[in-house]
Amino acid sequence: MITTEQIQSLLSDGGAVLDEDGSKIGKIGQVYLDDQTGKPEWVTAKSGIGGGESFIPLASGTVDGSDIRVPYDKDKVKDAPRLEADGHLSQDQESELYRYYGMKYSEDTSDSGLPADGAPPKGGKPDDAVGHDTSGPTTDDAMTRSEEHLRVGTQKQESGTARLRKFVVTENVTQTVPVSHEEVRIEREPITDANRDTAMAGPEISDEEHEVTLTEERVVTEKQTVPVERVRMDTEAVTEDQEVSEQVRKEQIEADTGDGTEHARARDRAREERRDRR
Repeated sequence: MITTEQIQSLLSDGGAVLDEDGSKIGKIGQVYLDDQTGKPEWVTAKSGIGGGESFIPLASGTVDGSDIRVPYDKDKVKDAPRLEADGHLSQDQESELYRYYGMKYSEDTSDSGLPADGAPPKGGKPDDAVGHDTSGPTTDDAMTRSEEHLRVGTQKQESGTARLRKFVVTENVTQTVPVSHEEVRIEREPITDANRDTAMAGPEISDEEHEVTLTEERVVTEKQTVPVERVRMDTEAVTEDQEVSEQVRKEQIEADTGDGTEHARARDRAREERRDRR
């Protein structure tokens, strides 16, 4: 059984519809879902001739790579009724397709979205089918128009990980330090009465040496490890706006007054709404 997820993938891949022998019938056109179960019920194949599309039931269809394989030959599909569905098949249109593909009718609904053995739901033969509406099992003198409303929410999921990592790097630090050293300075003083005795204490003429020790400051360094800060990780929520686009279906009610005026107006309104959604 082909699932809705597979159909979405097939439509995005632009696959083809293959017959029972694996020959290409045409490109995948549109997929029609069952109104009650929401499961794939019909697929159309674009033949490329005149732009027409043929309807094919998906009850026995299978996925073949990016293609759909159906248990019908190409001629059978080519001669199928060409219907103007405009996104939705009426019960009469489905009944016509059921008869063409030789499907039997029953009142049970299958898991594929198609009625069991190809039967229309809860109606017996197509000629005995009656209209239905959300207001009751059969229509009365009024219709209920429904439409899909898009409800958007959020779901939290894991988007990644972050970690703190400590490692050692080396850098050069330059500082200016003042240092001093001693230099010899010659001082000369004249002989006076105050220093005459000291000056005449030695021999009159002799060889003599006098030594002075010089000192200087030398730069020394010492490294000391000190804590400077604590680093931890925390999270904060950042909110941003994202646009979400989805297709929603709505029902249109039109009145056929005989001259076709109201029918044409309703059809034009529906086309304008579809263009606006694009």
